[in-house]
Amino acid sequence: MKKLYVLLILSLVSLLSYSQNTRIKDKNSIGWYALNAGLKLDDKWSLAGDFQWRRINIISDPQQNLFKLAVNRLVFQGVNIRAGVALAESYNYGDIPVNTFGKQFTEHRLFEMLLLNNKFGIVESNHRFMLEQRWVGRYSDASLEKEDEYVYTNRFRYMYRAQIPLKGREISSKTPYAAVYDEVLIGFGKNVNENVFDQNRFGLLLGYRFSPKVRIEGGFLSQIAQLGREVGGRNVFQHNTGLILSTNLSF
Repeated sequence: MKKLYVLLILSLVSLLSYSQNTRIKDKNSIGWYALNAGLKLDDKWSLAGDFQWRRINIISDPQQNLFKLAVNRLVFQGVNIRAGVALAESYNYGDIPVNTFGKQFTEHRLFEMLLLNNKFGIVESNHRFMLEQRWVGRYSDASLEKEDEYVYTNRFRYMYRAQIPLKGREISSKTPYAAVYDEVLIGFGKNVNENVFDQNRFGLLLGYRFSPKVRIEGGFLSQIAQLGREVGGRNVFQHNTGLILSTNLSF
C-alpha cells in the first residue's frame, strides 16, 4: 500500500511538472496610467470616457493605448448598465510578440456592462460584468505595413472590487482609502484559439478622494495574459507586474 501511495505521489508530481513545462513564461515590467471622466446628464443618464496609457518597462516603451466612450444609465440605486465603444492600439513588446509577425495592431470593440454596488459596514463592494465584441487586426503577410483583415471574437469579463476608508466610516471628501480587485477575462466563440482563458488582472491600491469630483489612486498591478497562439507547440503566458495610477473626474 505504501508503494502505491509513493507511486501516486510521483505520478502527480510528474504530471504537474509536465504541465508547467508545456508553458512558456514571458515576464515584463508594466506601468498603466489612466484618466477616467464622467459627465452626469440628469438623475438617470451619464456619459463615461477614459484613456489608458499602458507602458512596458514601467514607462519607457509602449504596450497599448486604449480609448473608451460609453453611455451609462442608473436603473435603481446600486445598479447601473452601460454600453460603449473602444479603440485599442497594441504594440510589439516582450520576448514573444502577441501576434506572429511582431507588428503593431488595432482593435475595435463594442461592449455592454452591468455594474452592481453595495456596502457592508465600512466595506464598499463592486461587481462588474462585461461582454465585449472585438474586431482584432491581423496581418496575412509579414511584408504588410498595415492590417489587411479583422478577426471577430467575443470576450466575457468579471471584476470584483472592495474598498475601505482609512479614516472614518465612509469614503467621503478628503478621505484616504485602500482597495483590492481581481478581474478574469474569458474568450469564447468560433475564432477563439488557445486563449479561452484570456487574462487575469489583480490590483492592490491606495487612493485619496479630494472631493466628489476628483479622486486619484495607485498601487501594484499583476496581469497574466495567455497568447492566442502556441510557440513550438507550447502555450505562452505573459506575467506582467508593475504600477497602476489613475485619475478619476466626475462632473
